[in-house]
Amino acid sequence: MEIECYPYAVGHADEGVCLWVKLGPYGILLDCGLDDPHPVLVGMTEGRPINAIVCSHAHRDHARGLRSLQLALPNRPIYASDVTAKLLPLNWPGQRCPPQPRTVAWQSPIEIAPNLWLELIPAGHLPGAAVTQLTYTGAKRLRLTYSGDVLLSSSRMTSGLDLEALHGSRPDVAIITGRYGTARYDRRRSQENQIAAQIERWFEQKPTIVLPVPTLGLAQELLAMFRAHHHFTGRDLDIWVDQSIATVCDLYLELLDTFPPAVQNFARHQPLFWDDRIRPRVHRFEAIEQIVHTPVPRLILVDATTDLTPYFLPQLDPVVFLPNLQTLSPTNLPSHIPRETYHLSEHCDSAGTAQLVHNLRPQHLVLVNGSLNYLADLSNLNELYDRYQVHCPQAHRLLAFPLHSNAGLPVPLPVARYEGEVNEQRDRATISLPAEIQADLRWQKLADTGIVELRWQGEDLLIRGMLPSELLDNKRQGISLEVACCANCVYCRGQQCRNPLSPLHDRRVSPEGYCPAFEAVDTEF
Repeated sequence: MEIECYPYAVGHADEGVCLWVKLGPYGILLDCGLDDPHPVLVGMTEGRPINAIVCSHAHRDHARGLRSLQLALPNRPIYASDVTAKLLPLNWPGQRCPPQPRTVAWQSPIEIAPNLWLELIPAGHLPGAAVTQLTYTGAKRLRLTYSGDVLLSSSRMTSGLDLEALHGSRPDVAIITGRYGTARYDRRRSQENQIAAQIERWFEQKPTIVLPVPTLGLAQELLAMFRAHHHFTGRDLDIWVDQSIATVCDLYLELLDTFPPAVQNFARHQPLFWDDRIRPRVHRFEAIEQIVHTPVPRLILVDATTDLTPYFLPQLDPVVFLPNLQTLSPTNLPSHIPRETYHLSEHCDSAGTAQLVHNLRPQHLVLVNGSLNYLADLSNLNELYDRYQVHCPQAHRLLAFPLHSNAGLPVPLPVARYEGEVNEQRDRATISLPAEIQADLRWQKLADTGIVELRWQGEDLLIRGMLPSELLDNKRQGISLEVACCANCVYCRGQQCRNPLSPLHDRRVSPEGYCPAFEAVDTEF
C-alpha cells in the first residue's frame, strides 16, 4: 500500500502515542511517547524503516521516548516547532543529551527528503504544539495529516487552531486525537467561570485548596487564569507553586515573545507569574513547611505525580481539586479528604473534532489518543462514519489505506450574486428578482412549491424554498425541534446540505448530524 500506519502506541490509558507511517517510499515516526523505544528499533529490522521523526508537542505522552531514540539513532533527524524544541528538555530534568530537533517555521513547508514535504501548523493545546502535514509529490501525490493534540478555541497561553490553514486540504489519511469521545463542553470562558465559582464556594468552608496538576500546560493555564480572571484580580489571596511547576513557569517567561499578544500585553503591565505585591500574590515553595503558617485563603499548585500526603496536615485543612479526567489512588487521596472535580478543556470535544475533520475531508479517518470506549463512540457518530472510512487502531496492528480517486468528490458551487428590488405596500412587502436567476439549477428546487420560508440571520434575510414533503409533514422525523442537528437546520434539503459556508455543503447528511454552520428552522414563522 502507498500509505500505511503501524501504531506502536495509540494513547489508550497511559501508553502514550507513537505512530509509524509509510508515505510512498518513506517511513516517518510521528511522536514517541513510549517509555522504552525498543519496539521501534525492532520494527526497523522488520521492514519499518525510519527516514525522519516528527514531534507534535512536548507533553510526555508524545515525547518521553525521544531522548533514548535519538541516542540509538543519532543520524535520524527529529523535526519540531521552535517552542517545542525548547520545552522538550523538561521531560528529562537533570539528564544530559536531550533531543536536539531541527526546528520548522510555522506554515512554511520544507522538503525533508526528495519529494517529501513537511509543514507544521499551530495546533493550540500547548505552546509549540503542531498539526503535521506530510505530502509526497512523487509519481502519485499522497498526503497525511496528523493532528497531535489539538484545541480549536484559544486558551490563556495559546491561540486555537486556525481551521483556515487546513480547510480543503483533503488528505488521503487524517490521524486525529479523540480524547473526549462524544462529550460536548461549554465554551472555555464558561469553564473558567465555573472553576472560579467552585473555588469561591469551597473557600467558604476550607482555608486551603490543593490542585494537583501536570507541570506543563494545565498548571500555567490555571496560574494565568488566577492572575487575570475578574473573580481573582485584586483579591487577598496567596497562590503557592511547587518547584517542578515553577521551573516550567520560568521557561515560559523566556518564551514570552512567542505567546499571544494578550499574554505579552499583560506581562508588560505586571508579572505574569511571580508577584508578591499585586493581588492575588503568587509565590514558589520547596517544602510544605513554608506554607503552613501563611495567611489564608490560599491555593497550592503541586505536581500531579507527587505524594500528596504532606498536604493533608490538620493545620492546612485542605480540599483537593482534581481535573475531571484524572484519578488518584486511595493511598494518595484518603477518603476523609474532601475532593472536587473541574474541567478546563485541553482538547477538542466531539463538535470540535467533527469540525476539524469536515474541514480536512480525508478519505480515511484514524482516531487515536483516548480510551477505547470513547474512541469507539466517536467513530460511530453518523456524521463521521457516513462520510469517511473510520479506523480505531490497536497497538502493533498494521493499518493499510486503499485509496480511491478524488474525481467523484463534490465541488463547491460558485458563488452567484443577484440584485433585486424591495417594494413595500400597506399589507405586504414584495421582493423582485432578475429573470436570469431562473437559469440556475438551484432555482428549480427553491421554486418547486411556490412557497418560500424566510428568516433573519443577523442583519441578513435568508430565503429558502419549501419542499412538498415539508408542506405535508413539517415534523422532523421524530427529532425534537430543540436539538441542534441537520434535521432541524434551515439549510437541510432532502438530506442534502445546501449551506455553502458549511464543510458539509452538497453532501448527504444524516438527520442527527451537526456542523458549526447549523441554523435552526424558525418554528414560529
